[in-house]
Amino acid sequence: MALAPPDEAKDELARVLQPSYARYPQLRWNRIEDWHITLAFLGELPSTAVPLLRSVLAGRAASHPALHLGLRGGGAFDGRLLWSGIDGDLAGLHLLAADVRELVRSCGIEFTERPLRPHLTLARSRRDDPLSVPEAAAGLAGFVGRPWRAERLHLVGSNISRGPGPIRYRDIEAWRFGAAVGAPGGDGAPAEP
Repeated sequence: MALAPPDEAKDELARVLQPSYARYPQLRWNRIEDWHITLAFLGELPSTAVPLLRSVLAGRAASHPALHLGLRGGGAFDGRLLWSGIDGDLAGLHLLAADVRELVRSCGIEFTERPLRPHLTLARSRRDDPLSVPEAAAGLAGFVGRPWRAERLHLVGSNISRGPGPIRYRDIEAWRFGAAVGAPGGDGAPAEP
């Protein structure tokens, strides 16, 4: 489960990253269309879990308001993963993540619980490159992106390749926040991704 920044916010960050793209071509840069904020990482699931999740996530999204967020700064996890931070309604974001995780557990779906550290993963370094990610993160220190509204909850799938290629993500389905079932335009139908 994830949130996706709007294209304008991602484009703004991509413009700021241009010098780093040129300076650190050896990093494995994530595609801009794959940038998302993970709320719950479920790992590998059987395809039979998807219909179950679809049926409960629509209602859960309808019960939450849109969140006001922004992209801010950057950092490194373990010196190898470059990220941009999330700013704004972090209390609401943590509440949403806890609610979604509880819902998934109540459906009998097991997953490894990880602390929520809201971020966008931008790039990864190779094991023999200890400097590129921390240097690129320092270049994002003063970045403050425009605020935006997270209006949809996304069920995201990945096609993890077994080789050195990047992970590719795709929306399986997305649901609008605050679109209560029975409200005009809020029939619980999925939103356009």
